[in-house]
Amino acid sequence: MFFVETLEIEDLGNRSYLAGGARRAVVVDPPRDIDRVIAEAARRDVCIALVAETHVHNDYVSGGLELARITGARYLVPAAADVSFARTPVADGDTLTVDEGLSLRAIATPGHTPHHTSYALEADGRGVAAFTGGSLLIGSVGRPDLVEPRLTERLARAQHASARRLADELDDAVPVLPTHGFGSFCSSSQAEGDTTTIGRERATNDALTLDADAFVARTLANLEDVPAYYAHVGPVNAAGPAPVDLTPPRPADAEGIAERLAAGEWVVDLRSRVAFSAGHVPGSYNFESEGKLATYLAWLLPWGKPVTLLAESPDQLADAQRELTRVGIDRPAAAATGTAAGWVRDGEQLASFPRAAFGDLVGARERGEQVVVLDVRRDSERAGGYVDGSVHIPIHELHGRLGEVPDGTVWVHCASGMRAAIAASLLDAAGRAVVAVDDGLDAAADAGLLLTPPVTD
Repeated sequence: MFFVETLEIEDLGNRSYLAGGARRAVVVDPPRDIDRVIAEAARRDVCIALVAETHVHNDYVSGGLELARITGARYLVPAAADVSFARTPVADGDTLTVDEGLSLRAIATPGHTPHHTSYALEADGRGVAAFTGGSLLIGSVGRPDLVEPRLTERLARAQHASARRLADELDDAVPVLPTHGFGSFCSSSQAEGDTTTIGRERATNDALTLDADAFVARTLANLEDVPAYYAHVGPVNAAGPAPVDLTPPRPADAEGIAERLAAGEWVVDLRSRVAFSAGHVPGSYNFESEGKLATYLAWLLPWGKPVTLLAESPDQLADAQRELTRVGIDRPAAAATGTAAGWVRDGEQLASFPRAAFGDLVGARERGEQVVVLDVRRDSERAGGYVDGSVHIPIHELHGRLGEVPDGTVWVHCASGMRAAIAASLLDAAGRAVVAVDDGLDAAADAGLLLTPPVTD
């Protein structure tokens, strides 16, 4: 008998796995906050004997080194990975015992990184699960452009070969259990679905249905911008991350918040975009705790810039702090909880800006108002159609390009409202008149706005 338990890291679009038998288990690609893993192992009443990394991650800080230290487990890291800590190097074909009758076999699958390694879980010599990390994903593969631009095409070809090797060596019924691909920017494209098998991927995955040249061309054409923080997280993992510290940050009062803003630090309001737009500390930024907080804050924040968090409750603050440690924002400089009125000094006013729907934008244009429509979606999203006359600056570029936004009241939109709220807060902090379009993009056409299709030859 064996089990496989999935640990969702929803904010980053990743998964980790705990798999084992009656007494011992292996953890694959553990998250930074390892208390979740330890609690699940305790619930299963198993000893963590092995901790395995499929690759040196760029998108999140691994908890593997600390988990192995605490549990005494062997820490398996691909032999070709350039790391600065002691580990058990694994090479293609290495097999390690997990529990009685249960083993883990390393399969070299370069592509997402040059050293990427997948692991087949085998029960009595029969493959029962494949931990594919950033190799074969659900309907996709891990992107090959995160290591070095000059290696991208070579790694894309390696990714094609690696996917086919997995399909050749494993039975169709074997579940494919990737780390990336559930909204992660480590996926070369986003696919629908929550579970898959080797057989399903054999029938539907481009890596297994297209020849190498066609696959490489399609993969390279679909690559999105790389989140800026990836360049910092990879080296952190290679050097060996420090243990996570989730103790509460230093409390901040209204005076302290004002001083931090004056010093150029980032003050981040975790409340909903509705609450933020109604009243917030002037100069603060809105990254909703219920949105993709870790991804977008880490992407936009200048690396190493001190962050003060403002939250409605201690629980909201603690959850956000946990999320941020996963991307290397280890210790907020300070934090405050409560209401916005308590975060400004006596006599100071809260800032605010309006929210609107696309129908309201139609009305503003008809009244002849000087309206600037700002689209902060990614390039690939805009290629599918956009509001006629809109200016395009992707959200991750906006902070450095605020000076390019034309004069006038800025009506900022994305696809649903979350990124527009971030952008609106950046513009508001810079002193611009702004309206946050809190509406789905489909409503733009319904409201009579012209959606321009992509130009085709």
